[in-house]
Amino acid sequence: MTPFEYVSVLVSIILGLGITQIMSGIADLVHQWNKVKLYWPHSLWILFIFIMHIQEWWITYELRTYTSWRLPTFLFFILYPVNLFILARILFPISSTEHDTDMKAFYFANFRKFFLLTTTLSVLAIISNILVEGLHANQFIQLILIALLGVVAWRKITTEWVHKVLSLLLVFGLLIAIIIYWNIWLIN
Repeated sequence: MTPFEYVSVLVSIILGLGITQIMSGIADLVHQWNKVKLYWPHSLWILFIFIMHIQEWWITYELRTYTSWRLPTFLFFILYPVNLFILARILFPISSTEHDTDMKAFYFANFRKFFLLTTTLSVLAIISNILVEGLHANQFIQLILIALLGVVAWRKITTEWVHKVLSLLLVFGLLIAIIIYWNIWLIN
């Protein structure tokens, strides 16, 4: 077993747990369909975080060339999947079959947590990119994301159109990144 294979096991487990949280949360919402009032910006956040889990698992393969791993390096690299897992867990209310679930109310009660953890993801991604690849253009986009989400969370902006636009921008930006990096995110 190579060092990369060894360390990637725990990364894969954590990402798998996050994906399980998302899929279980969706299944819970479907199971209680008649008691759930969905909110599409929140649904886009779920989609975004799900794709981020898959993307993180996919790009972890780029670390295969590391031949020597130290615990502090590994602890840093595992922060991103751990953060994704926490995001996946807090995207869904704790199950309750007794009450109706209004996802809009849930979203606005928790958006600051989502935004804080997403900005943390961006900060970790910037640091990781600098350590592994050096500076590049997508870090400017990550800085914009940090600024937008940070301002909305810090100022507690609850204007609905702002949240709708942000959720659309997140998913649209992710789709653009997939198109741009189509030939870069390639496993041979």
